[in-house]
Amino acid sequence: MLNDASILITGGTGSFGKAFVRSVLDHYPDVRRLVIYSRDELKQYEMAQLYPKDRYPQVRFFIGDVRDEKRLWRAMEGIDVVVHAAALKHVPVCEYNPFEAVKTNVLGAQNVIEACMDRGVKRVVALSTDKAAAPINLYGATKLASDKMFTAANNYRGFHDIRFSVVRYGNVMGSRGSVIPFFLERRTSGVLPITDERMTRFNITLTEGVDLVLHALEHMWGGELYVPKIPSYRITDVAEAVCPGCQLEIVGIRPGEKLHEEMITETDSLSTVELADKYVILPAAPTWEVADFLGEFGGAMCDPGFRYSSGENSEWLSVEQLRALIKEHVDPVFTV
Repeated sequence: MLNDASILITGGTGSFGKAFVRSVLDHYPDVRRLVIYSRDELKQYEMAQLYPKDRYPQVRFFIGDVRDEKRLWRAMEGIDVVVHAAALKHVPVCEYNPFEAVKTNVLGAQNVIEACMDRGVKRVVALSTDKAAAPINLYGATKLASDKMFTAANNYRGFHDIRFSVVRYGNVMGSRGSVIPFFLERRTSGVLPITDERMTRFNITLTEGVDLVLHALEHMWGGELYVPKIPSYRITDVAEAVCPGCQLEIVGIRPGEKLHEEMITETDSLSTVELADKYVILPAAPTWEVADFLGEFGGAMCDPGFRYSSGENSEWLSVEQLRALIKEHVDPVFTV
């Protein structure tokens, strides 16, 4: 589907953006243009060294901020597909700078939506987060608003041939600011600070996250919110995997942090379809028939009261599995 297409990714120099660009170039060698849109010139310069123009003429870099509607409009000239990954995502930063988070995550989302409509984009997938499900911090609240805006955009697209959908997943293994790189840095001290011994998290690799976005682009009808079925881990098992026998220092849950991640709430269950390897939260006002969707993809509606939480998962990563994943996806020279 992406061969001969022009693609733009906002936040394209982030962890997801880098993995997405690699995957697209590997699997869709005939992509016409792949535009990395971000506001950090240093990250763009560093990423450009990996994709020299003589070898990757289809890769373009475009300095811009999703807060800037005119710049987005210019960047989307001739674009067919947009992946929206730009966000302010660090919980403490958003709590301390609330309106900055709103300007990027909410107003920026609306700018993306309007530019996509005005520029003739065909398909748009926005990245969400577990923190948007029953949010307790500002970051989650802004992403919930963004999710609602992207799914609702299908209802006022008019005669524009465009579809909007959302992908939601939890903790990305090894991403910047996440717990595993932090533990790897601290393990030589023999003491690992953890927030709470009961804490659990979902786990997904960057590759799996990219694959889910590519699946959504291929199969989206418009308005769906895709949630992958992924394993959970206990924070104490991560500590044991990284540094066996390390002393654990309990520091307490930080403001705005949950004990367990949640990606589908009990209320969401009323409109959620379970497929073999994922869940799909259907839009509140779909522009298509739900019966037709179920006929196309199979699956069944979830039982009322169902919720998808990392603390109540049916699949858990063991200490040994975590070590293998850390070596494969985070630190190739990792040993214990």
